[in-house]
Amino acid sequence: MNKEYRFQHKHLLEMGQLSAEDMLYILAIARSFKEISARSIKKVPTLRGKTIINFFFEPSTRTRLSFEIAAKRMSADTFNVSASTSSAQKGETLIDTARNLEAMNPDIIILRHPSSGSSMLLSQHVNASIINAGDGTHEHPSQGLLDLMTVMEHKGRIEGLTIAIIGDIAHSRVAHSDIIGFTRLGAHVRVAGPATFMPSQVESLGAKVCATTAEAVAGADVVMALRIQQERQHDPLIPSLREYACFYGVNRKLLELAHKDVLIMHPGPINRGVEMSPDVADGTGSVILEQVANGVAIRMALLYLIMGGDKGGVAN
Repeated sequence: MNKEYRFQHKHLLEMGQLSAEDMLYILAIARSFKEISARSIKKVPTLRGKTIINFFFEPSTRTRLSFEIAAKRMSADTFNVSASTSSAQKGETLIDTARNLEAMNPDIIILRHPSSGSSMLLSQHVNASIINAGDGTHEHPSQGLLDLMTVMEHKGRIEGLTIAIIGDIAHSRVAHSDIIGFTRLGAHVRVAGPATFMPSQVESLGAKVCATTAEAVAGADVVMALRIQQERQHDPLIPSLREYACFYGVNRKLLELAHKDVLIMHPGPINRGVEMSPDVADGTGSVILEQVANGVAIRMALLYLIMGGDKGGVAN
């Protein structure tokens, strides 16, 4: 890492804006923050006096709560706004709502929205920093970073690893962020899923499209299963969940093709028995709950860096 390196981003809108050096730096900062969550008193004054708004237009458990925990563990003032309790229900536009929030002078707005590009749009109309917590089928960059962190902790590297991502690639913002992140750090990414779940441009991101799950998983170091994003589909794209589980569900028999020390990952929530069998989700090699734990550390690092922490911008 270049000793003169400094994080230069005001917003985090997509993995594509981050260089490999940016990603490795975020992971290093996250590792230094992770031990705070193991303390008896899980609190540091790093972001005291900063105001952070969680602005979520879609349901969320892990992402919303981990951003809130991350901010509170760093002593920031946090406020949660959901679409169901906001003026969006009265017809107010996203930009008008955000401008009204900005009039209250927040430092960061964390946005989850069903429309792709919403975070980018917001960043062009407000002065607060924007963190994309998931925009439509576009990206989920903090999830991509926590997945990199989890693999790095177990494998000690990303470069040269084979990552298999199975499932609904077309509608998964997690898949898009992970493909960019893993390939940028030198991993080989394979994807597999029904043809109706495979976007035509996925190979342009650096992934190899495999005809079968067996081809994707053979020799893999990491296998990630994805949830079927039914809320983003207007018409059924598969015959049935039972058939999907038969051909694309991750089970023990399929994993016999992977490396013996394969990591099992899932961004959650899991539909057990559909994209992954229960014994795989809870069994040897599963790091699904570690992904959740690392989400807090990654989001602490992002809040710190976006607030200029490595430039002396916040109290240590």
